[in-house]
Amino acid sequence: MRMKLNRLSQLLLVSGVSLLAAGLVTGCGTLTVDFVYVASALAAGPNSYGQVDVFEVNSESGKMRQIPTSPFPSGGRNPVAEAAAPDNADLYVVNEDDNTIVQFVIGNDGKLYPQNTVNTPGVFPLAVAVSGPNLYLLDTYQPLPSCSTASPCSGSVAVFPILTLDQAKVLNPAQPVDTLGTVVANGSQNYWALCLSGYTLSAGTWSCKATESDVIVPTGVTAAASGAYLYVTAYDATAGGGYVFGFTANSDGTLIPMNNGAAPFPVGIHPSAIAADPGGNYVYVTDFAKADVLVYQINAGHLTPLNGSPFASGNGPAAIVVDATGKYVFVVNSQDSNMTAYSASSGTLQSLGTFTTGTLPVAVGIDPSVNDHIYTANFLGNSVTAFTLNSSNGTLLNSQSSPSISNSEPTAVAAIPHGSVKK
Repeated sequence: MRMKLNRLSQLLLVSGVSLLAAGLVTGCGTLTVDFVYVASALAAGPNSYGQVDVFEVNSESGKMRQIPTSPFPSGGRNPVAEAAAPDNADLYVVNEDDNTIVQFVIGNDGKLYPQNTVNTPGVFPLAVAVSGPNLYLLDTYQPLPSCSTASPCSGSVAVFPILTLDQAKVLNPAQPVDTLGTVVANGSQNYWALCLSGYTLSAGTWSCKATESDVIVPTGVTAAASGAYLYVTAYDATAGGGYVFGFTANSDGTLIPMNNGAAPFPVGIHPSAIAADPGGNYVYVTDFAKADVLVYQINAGHLTPLNGSPFASGNGPAAIVVDATGKYVFVVNSQDSNMTAYSASSGTLQSLGTFTTGTLPVAVGIDPSVNDHIYTANFLGNSVTAFTLNSSNGTLLNSQSSPSISNSEPTAVAAIPHGSVKK
């Protein structure tokens, strides 16, 4: 296991994305609007597993309260990222130190039930995104025999198909539930390397055009245009400089490097997180080193810098989220312990103000359906901060009794609307 200082440094550069009743109303009550899932990296549970706190959110006050039996074991050590399934019926938790993704079925009461565990192709997974029928995962290192913490190599991206109930019947006819399928293969490989030199296609496998000595470290992943395109942020730990890797995502889950295998698109100095607007027209990238947000227009998958970009953020922007309407963008500034809210008009950002969070926020989530509440995981504050969004002007109001105490060192947050689970 790596030193905690190294883990903290990585968390500041990732984006891995994502409640309670006033009085004594439970998740079954009508006042619960959201369930929020906050993963904590500090091993505290059985078998040194991390934990996931589950909160219910009151629709009137935004107040958060842990549900009965919360927290739940994360199913592995050092959970660093989370994502909910498109139908909000499952939660996927990425455990960095075990190189695993654990799938939890979400009950109608918000409780988590472990269903399936799959291994990641590479080493030290750090970020995840779900779009349509696929889950996309970033690994810090490729699965190469020569690669280790003592001799690091560049990272990679992998694709896991999310099997539907009908597809899952083939695997488990007695009790089918949707689950993660086998990782989609890139020819003879089950991952796509992040190649600074660009890609070449041989025997159905995309590989780096040249032998590379630079170590490319991934930091964030997002899908755009209803999953048609995938974008990965990374930085060159050897020579410096930031990049966005673009891929066309086929319906079968395979990825094709953009521009017929061209080199990645240069982006800032140290990109830390990435998010696409719901219309698939713009991509927003935070630069941890420059303290700004870069905006790119998507044109048939290709990125073009937007006029007026970049836009100033706070210090150490570590995570970003776009609301379901595409009208507002929120960036957590880890070194300032606050969050900047922006209005977004044709990609152009205008600051609406900064709002105090807990100490060292490293992740931000928003309910993609109700779109009324925003949550930040505060790593050193051991807490989660909740805000209520004014949808007419984008301003934020601190929710009642916020921040709420979580387990130590929270790293990720995801939210789903109450009543959305169909199982």
